[in-house]
Amino acid sequence: MLGAAGIRTRRVVRLVFAVKRGWYQLRYRRLTLGRDVEIRGRIRLRRGVRVTIGDRTRLNKLVRFSGPGEVRVGADSLLNATWIGTWTSVTVGDRCLLSDCELLDNDFHNLPPGQRHAPPGPLTRAPIVLEDNVWVGAHALVLKGVRIGRDSVVGAATVVRTDVPPGVVVVGNPQQTVKKFHD
Repeated sequence: MLGAAGIRTRRVVRLVFAVKRGWYQLRYRRLTLGRDVEIRGRIRLRRGVRVTIGDRTRLNKLVRFSGPGEVRVGADSLLNATWIGTWTSVTVGDRCLLSDCELLDNDFHNLPPGQRHAPPGPLTRAPIVLEDNVWVGAHALVLKGVRIGRDSVVGAATVVRTDVPPGVVVVGNPQQTVKKFHD
């Protein structure tokens, strides 16, 4: 049971998070924050990106969003020092854990030699989807067009280039499935 001091402390903490939410929503018109979002670090939005963060999601350290696309993060998720670069869309499900990783739905450049200095075309980008309860480890890189199935884990420093099925652990570069969770 909490005493009077504990209740006051909890109220002060909630007030601090409410003030931070209000300040960030005033600063970034394209940012929508759900109920009880906890911004424990800083948020940075660049280049017109539209971001929606679900209820009770926590953002630690510096979380960066950039590009002209759209980002949707579900409820009860944690983003810790994450960078999301989007030209199309990045969708993060409910109860996801993203730790010091990067999600990039574009290549930023054309691959053919004669087009490398031209503006990026449609083949350089594709949406990313992380289904519910996905955990992406530190220094992992999730590339364009990838879908990571629910309850899956992406190990530290993994480069994810192709879809990940539900309920598995992938590690390495190139990614390899090393564990399957059983029902």
